[in-house]
This record gives sequence, structure tokens and C-alpha cells, in this order.
Amino acid sequence: MTLPSRPYAAFLFDMDGTLLTSVASAERAWSTWALGHGLDPADVLAVMHGVRAVETVKRFAPAGADIDAETRAITELEIADVADIQEIPGAAAFLASLPAGSWALVTSASRRLAEVRLAAAGMALPPVMICAEDVTQGKPAPDCFLAGARKLGVAIGDCLVFEDAHAGFAAAKAAGADAVAITATHRQPLDLGLPTLADYRGVGISRDEDGALRLIRKD
Repeated sequence: MTLPSRPYAAFLFDMDGTLLTSVASAERAWSTWALGHGLDPADVLAVMHGVRAVETVKRFAPAGADIDAETRAITELEIADVADIQEIPGAAAFLASLPAGSWALVTSASRRLAEVRLAAAGMALPPVMICAEDVTQGKPAPDCFLAGARKLGVAIGDCLVFEDAHAGFAAAKAAGADAVAITATHRQPLDLGLPTLADYRGVGISRDEDGALRLIRKD
């Protein structure tokens, strides 16, 4: 499928599965958490991708559980398991090619977890970050992408979202932003009718006279 041809004021990037390969480490941590509560890990893993940890904890924690404590516990498990995290091929170079103030990280991870995972992947800390604690409603609600656009001082309709998870695609659509699917960590093909990129090695940008960004494929 061809990439979007229109110009954009800014790009908004999810992190896990979009800029770095944290899927395996996240699934190990959540499996440990699930087993500790007598849950089938498969049930938890089926819904935890792309959403804030607190949402998954609320969904599966036993009645009367301390949700904040459980969320901190799973976050600590995830922070402790980052040894095999790597950048999605070409991600760091692509981000470095973007003009200052034209992009933001918009992740369902907590800021602390985001910082640890980015460091594990050898990637620089983004200058603009929207993390789990920065919104009251996580993906698939549009709040995080709306917040990213506001922080960059641009209209959400002039933003292109890079995502890998269904919750993120739904959030981008609800916000009113276009989206590109990154498929590097997907085990099954996506069938969402969206432009797709396996990774960032074959993609670049061009700039219009007014500074607007266009996503282009490189030879």
C-alpha cells in the first residue's frame, strides 16, 4: 500500500512495537503477573498490548485488590526485564532526521518504563513525551494523541501517527489523525486498510517550502 501523500505538521510515535521491540519482554512480565494471580497468561496477553498497565490491572485484578500497588508491581517486573529490547531497524536514524519540534513520543508506558526501555534500545530520550501518567484516559481513547499535538502546538488533524497496536490505531482514528502501521513485531498480517511499514530503513522525509513534512519511500 502506498504511504500517505499529504503534508503533515508533525509526527506522533507510539513506543512499544513501533520504535522498539519490547513485545517479548512485556509478555514475560505480564505472564509472571498473571500466574501470580492464578490467571491464564493467554487471556491477559490477548488484551494488554497498546494500553496502559492500569487498564489491564483493573480488568484482571481480583476484587478488592490495590490497583495502584498492582500497577506498580507489574511496572517493576517490566523494568527488570529489558535485556533483549532493541530499536526497530532504522528507527533512531529516522527520528534523528526529523526537524526539532516536529515529533513526539506518545506511549501507554509510564515515563519511568519508557526511559528504561529507550535506554535499553540505545535510543535517545525524546524531547517531547506523553506517557501513561499524562492522561486520565489511555488508548483507545484519543487523549494521548490530542495531548501530543497540543504540546507540539499543532492541530491533531495535521499529525501522522506511527503505531503497531489496535488500541493505538483506534486512538488515532478517534483523535482525527492519519496513521501508519509498523509491522516489525507482528506475528500475523494486519488487515486494517492502513499504510504499512515493516521498519524505518526504507523511509525518509521531504519538506515543503512551508516546512511541512511528507513521508517518502527511499530507493
